[in-house]
Amino acid sequence: MNKFAAPKGVSEYFPDRSKYFEFVRETLIDSARRSGYQLIELPVFEDTELFARGVGESTDVVSKEMYTFEDRGGRSITLRPEGTAGVMRSVIEHNLDRGQLPVKVWYSGQFFRAERPQLGRYRQFYQVGIEAIGLQDPEIDAEVISVADRAFKKLGLKNYSLEITSLGDAPTRERYTKDLRTYIATLDLDEATTQRASLNPLRLFDDKRDEVRALMAGAPVLMDYLTQESASHFQKVQECLKDFSIDYSINKRMVRGLDYYTGTAFEFVHNGLGSQSGIGGGGRYDGLMAQLGGSDLSGIGFGLGVDRILLACEAEGVGIPQDFALQLFIVPIGEAAKRRAVVLAQELRVAGFSTDLAYGDRGLKGAMKAADKSGSRFALVLGENEIASGSAELKNMQTGVSSSVTLRTLQEDLRKLL
Repeated sequence: MNKFAAPKGVSEYFPDRSKYFEFVRETLIDSARRSGYQLIELPVFEDTELFARGVGESTDVVSKEMYTFEDRGGRSITLRPEGTAGVMRSVIEHNLDRGQLPVKVWYSGQFFRAERPQLGRYRQFYQVGIEAIGLQDPEIDAEVISVADRAFKKLGLKNYSLEITSLGDAPTRERYTKDLRTYIATLDLDEATTQRASLNPLRLFDDKRDEVRALMAGAPVLMDYLTQESASHFQKVQECLKDFSIDYSINKRMVRGLDYYTGTAFEFVHNGLGSQSGIGGGGRYDGLMAQLGGSDLSGIGFGLGVDRILLACEAEGVGIPQDFALQLFIVPIGEAAKRRAVVLAQELRVAGFSTDLAYGDRGLKGAMKAADKSGSRFALVLGENEIASGSAELKNMQTGVSSSVTLRTLQEDLRKLL
């Protein structure tokens, strides 16, 4: 019988690498929590029309990459390809926009796009995202960017950069789109590309083909069309980023991959990931909520790719901090010691220490090998002599240095050492 295997293009994590994945994800979430964002837990599938209307029919995501199927009730359902549209639907449905503004939420989980699998680009991938909904405030734009930047710094990443731009307001886009369509009309494009440009001419800036990139090199630049209000907003965002000591560069030709973006847009790029260099990005999406049937409120958010950030950490040799590892591994020798070790481990866990022990009646050598593989910071050998005397040797698994501790004061001794 053939062995089952995970579907092609799925990113999955198992020990020991899952520990690094968890470290990355929890660090990103912690940064969001520290800025007042609260959890919103969303379904992994939604009405297909939500994404068609919210993300944009001209995008590759909607036109080529969505996993869409018909459910038993004959409804068209799509596995979520991104997070913002689902957040908007939930905010509207549950009237969150009628309370205290801004609504500040974070989410994490799997997302799905039918792409050609390659390193850092998967059909099932993981993101941590945040959304701040309700106010058009440049300081909020800077805060959203800073949540990501602070998380990257906390992870220990150094080899990344931030690119920002402004995609303007409605009057900006109206004037710019008119001139851009005039320019595109002079180009020799195939029928499919012409059709795509008719839906949203900005999508041609996102085309990866060299011949299209060459044709678009002479196109007008949106930032040259900013209204005074848009330019002032973008200037304030930059001033705030400088106040936060966040380095950035302006990319006038940046076009995010989803149609709902307006105003401030940004992307974080890591120099050690080759062609799949983006590790996260986002922007403002004024008008999206109204487009989905809700209030005409502004919003801004981001989606950070956990898979790619993990690859970036590995590329830079970032390690897991000690406080993220198992704290104590108990090695019992003999049946009486095992019974005592099980109770001791439970007491330590209740007291807040992450603790494991060697099961299966292993000998000392095998049990110490298990302690080493566990990645625990400390190991405690417990035998008949240790139980009788009430003291044992606590070994630092990194340095190899052992110290004598009493079982009665083990919790206090561990707190001092940790």
